Parts: sequence; C-alpha cells; structure tokens
Amino acid sequence: MGAARRALLKHYLSLSSYKRFELLVSYVLVFLISIIILIALYRLAEDVLFGLLSGVLNPLDHKAFQNIFGEIMTVLIAMEFRYSILRVIGGRESIIQVKTVILIALLALSRKFIILDLHETDALMLIALAAVTLALGAVYWMMRERDDRHLPENGTSDW
Repeated sequence: MGAARRALLKHYLSLSSYKRFELLVSYVLVFLISIIILIALYRLAEDVLFGLLSGVLNPLDHKAFQNIFGEIMTVLIAMEFRYSILRVIGGRESIIQVKTVILIALLALSRKFIILDLHETDALMLIALAAVTLALGAVYWMMRERDDRHLPENGTSDW
C-alpha cells in the first residue's frame, strides 16, 4: 500500500462515525449527479445535433433557443451541485454552504427566466419570480460582502 493510501486511510479512520457517513453520502451524491450530468449532456448533444442535421432545429427560433439554453442551464446547475459536494469531500467546507445553495437557486431562477414563455405567463408570476430573484441576489451579495471582509490579505477566494 502506498504512502498516500495509508495517509488517506489514517485520515478516514480518524473521522467520527457521522463524518464517515457524511463522506460516504457525499461520494454517492457525486456519483449520482455525475450520471445526471452525463445523461443531460447526452440529451443536449442529441437534441442539438439531430435538430441541426435534420433541419428541425432553427437556432434563430425563439422556442428552440429557449429549449436548448434551458438544457444547457440544467447541465450547469448539476455541475455546480457536483462541484459544491466535491469541495465538501476535499475538506474545504462543511456539508451545508448557504452561499452555494443561494447561488444554485439563482442559477435555477435564471434557467426559469430563459425557458419562460412571456405570452403564457401572467404578470403576478413574473412579479413573484422577480421578487425572489431580487431577494436571493441581495442575500448573496450580503454574504459575499461579509466573506470579503474576512478574506486573507492576498484576497484569494473561490468566488
């Protein structure tokens, strides 16, 4: 057994049983989200390639644009989920990072705005979505401001 494996095993055995459970759940989530990303990417590639080759997909068509970019946003949201869990596995963060959850929610709202048909959506729904987006954006900004004040002198950050 190599030195790196021994060190990893020693670290794993030093964890509490709950931390081991949390790590196991994180690995399973990363695996499942990776499968979701691959399936979503396959479906996106299939839709784009088949649509372009068959002449069905017109990138200038508003509905086609909405569908394709909605699928792209789905892949990006899943990738952000995966990345946030990988940071937990790497030991850089605890399991729940509110700022990351807010960022993912903002991405999901962005996706909603992209796929939204303005002709079929009533004004109250648009106002509600705008209010939620504004509130989440404000919370994210406040959390980032707080974190920026606590950064080391070199100013490095993941965000």
